[in-house]
Parts: sequence; C-alpha cells; structure tokens
Amino acid sequence: MRFLQLTAVLFSVIFLLSATNKKQKWVSLFDGKSLNGWKVGANPETFKVEDGAIVVNGKVAHLFYDGKVGNHDFKNFELKLDIMTKPGSNSGVYIHTQYQESSWPKKGYEVQVNNSQGDWRRTGGLYAVQDIKEPPAKDNEWFTMHIVVKGKNIKVSVNNKQLVDYTEPENAVREKGMEGRLLSSGTIALQGHDPNSKVLYKNIQMKVLD
Repeated sequence: MRFLQLTAVLFSVIFLLSATNKKQKWVSLFDGKSLNGWKVGANPETFKVEDGAIVVNGKVAHLFYDGKVGNHDFKNFELKLDIMTKPGSNSGVYIHTQYQESSWPKKGYEVQVNNSQGDWRRTGGLYAVQDIKEPPAKDNEWFTMHIVVKGKNIKVSVNNKQLVDYTEPENAVREKGMEGRLLSSGTIALQGHDPNSKVLYKNIQMKVLD
C-alpha cells in the first residue's frame, strides 16, 4: 500500500512539472506562411504574408491572434516579435485586447511601433499612458520587441534595452475614449495604421506565465 501511495505521489509530481514546463515554453503564434490562427475584420487586404513575415500596409485594420495557444486569452505572458518599420510608418502591438470588426481596439494597451512617422510617440512606449520620445531602433532594420506582462506590471524592451517598466495603479483613471486601457486578459493584435505605413512582423512567440 505504501509503495502504491509513493508511486501515486511521484506520478503527480511528474505531471505537475510536465504541465509547468509545457506552460512556460516559447510557442510560435505565426507559422511564417499564412495567417492561420489570426482574424481580421474590416480591410483584410491590409495584411499579407511575404518571405516569412506579416506585411502590414493599407487602410486602418487590426489583425487579432485567434489561435489555439492559450485559447487566445492571455493574462501573464512574455511576447517577442521581430519588427521592421519602413520610413514614415506607424503601427502597434495591442495586448489584453479583444476582436473588433473595425476601428481602433477599445480594450487593452497599445505598444507603439513608430520610428519616424509624424506622431511623436515612438516605438516601445505604451501609447498615451507611458510614451517614448526617442526612437530605440531604425527604419529598414529588423529589431526585437519583448513585452512582459505579469500582474499589474508591463515591461517593454527593444533589442534588450528596457524602455518601459509600468505598474498600473489601483483604480486607474483614463481619458475619455481611453477607458479600456487597463490590464485584464485578452489576445494580441497587430495594427494597420494607414496606407502610407508599411511594417513587417515575424518570429512572433509567446510564453504563457503563471
């Protein structure tokens, strides 16, 4: 009997360790070939796949992750993306958001992607919450953005340089039209900003955290 009890405990420990390791592995959200697992409403022509990257160029549109990883509902996580901006381009990565058919996502935070476009808010900042004024990367060059969300804290790094370490205050108050800029849980989305902006995304990876 004692042997059976010890065996049961051992199997339980192995199962828990296996589940933890599985949960904390990096998993790709983009297969490099198609938009399988992603969903877009209005203006779907803004997004296409070329040479292993998602090319964003066209009318206002947002591409939402809608795949199986985490049932596309993330709370605590790490997200890594390789990004290239063309001169004068604007885009963004939304977190803790949800699918919308059109317009700018109302839910979640936008991590800005903009190294030279007219909007002064630059890559890596939390748009209109904790902004960055100096571009941390150059147009026409691939750079890596790393976003970590845990509890009420958001960290954003570009090319291993931390730009944002933001803790959302209790009962945070947002400006009119920005009421949804709060942490909760949700999916991620890539922003198509305007026809003059062209931005590429690849190597999109997620690690779900406890």
